[in-house]
Amino acid sequence: MEKFDLIIKGGTCVLKSGLKKRDLGVRDGKIIVLDNSSEESATKIIDATGLHIFPGLIDTQVHFREPGLTHKEDLASGSLAAVQGGVTTFLEMPNTTPPTTTKASILEKIEIAKSKSLSNFGFYMGGTAENLEELKKAKDIEGCCGIKIFLGSSTGNLLLYKREKLEEIFKNTTGVIALHSENEEMLVQRKEIRDRATTAHAHPEWRNVETALTSTKRVIEIAKECNRKVHVLHITSKDEIDFLAENKEFCTVEVTPQHLTLSAPDCYDKLGTYAQMNPPIRTVDHTAGLWGALKKGVVDVIGSDHAPHTREEKDKGYPNSPSGMPGVQTIFPILLHHVQMGNLNLEEVAKYLCFNPAKLYGLNKGHLENDFDADITIVDMNEEVEIKNEDMASKCGWTPFDGYKYKGKINYTIVGGNIVVENGVVDSSHFGSPIKINQRKF
Repeated sequence: MEKFDLIIKGGTCVLKSGLKKRDLGVRDGKIIVLDNSSEESATKIIDATGLHIFPGLIDTQVHFREPGLTHKEDLASGSLAAVQGGVTTFLEMPNTTPPTTTKASILEKIEIAKSKSLSNFGFYMGGTAENLEELKKAKDIEGCCGIKIFLGSSTGNLLLYKREKLEEIFKNTTGVIALHSENEEMLVQRKEIRDRATTAHAHPEWRNVETALTSTKRVIEIAKECNRKVHVLHITSKDEIDFLAENKEFCTVEVTPQHLTLSAPDCYDKLGTYAQMNPPIRTVDHTAGLWGALKKGVVDVIGSDHAPHTREEKDKGYPNSPSGMPGVQTIFPILLHHVQMGNLNLEEVAKYLCFNPAKLYGLNKGHLENDFDADITIVDMNEEVEIKNEDMASKCGWTPFDGYKYKGKINYTIVGGNIVVENGVVDSSHFGSPIKINQRKF
């Protein structure tokens, strides 16, 4: 009889088929479903009686700021926030300094993460008007999860919205293309609204629904012409989500916890520039539209869009304050808050943070089944927790959800079979691994 590295017994597993009592073994970083754990031995045994076991959570959109912007986050602090929030895999965006637009730059990020990241990791390559050949080189790199294109709301060579260049990338690359969809020409035309503003209440007025909707309509039209599916990030409006619902053959869809939880004008009344992000948080009718789409199956994944800025930066006042807020440590707690509020159930949380992200990227993760990677998150659904600024591991040291409560204390975060967080204590001796896309065809 071979000894297991780890046995988790007595817990309730969150599976695609529902909630089920199931004992799990871990050997060489892989899950083995056990019929009778009492007959097996292990180096470590976790008694999960009364606890719920999730597949390790996957956050499909974070900005960890390394290289170049490490005063507000880096791969060590960002991944620490991730594992403390139960996230075992993150996918990171290319708008660092310099931007991640070459094969060499993405390889550099991967090497840094191998010695700093407590969670598993993948990195997007940024699409530009000039780097098609670099994008093609990166498609088979272990640790590269896809291409990110900023159609608006960016600077330098990461801003790309010219039709012929988008067609060039769509037709000549493979894998996931993730899009920040806002109409740059409209944003420029309307910037007087921003420039004369004195509070963040003007942010959704400047970046109104039409700036997002017109951009998304245009890019879906291009996707249809190129017979290419695209992944549209952080949808904010009822109008846009209704349009995407009619075009699911050509897109997958992401929403964020903040757009599901906060709404204007209240968020700007309470948080000011700390609620400022792109695309912006909108009025409650749009929040309701996103929830409706979630219930109808239009939404594929929920990503945090973790985009930290320091208090000093946020306190510059609108419009001089940067857009973005942290979220990797709170994405799971906020969804558990919605479970407590009756808006979601546990299987739906796993759908958006585990099952569907794994499917979208073809990862050998996201399920508590034989031979899947042993990324596991264990929670106590009976214990209530309050989200607090002082508990945030991000360098920025704040969260828009300070004071929110949820049931589901994170007892264990297990990455690749290694226990990284155990009852609040972090073991920083183990590092995560680069993702391998298209390992599984679901």
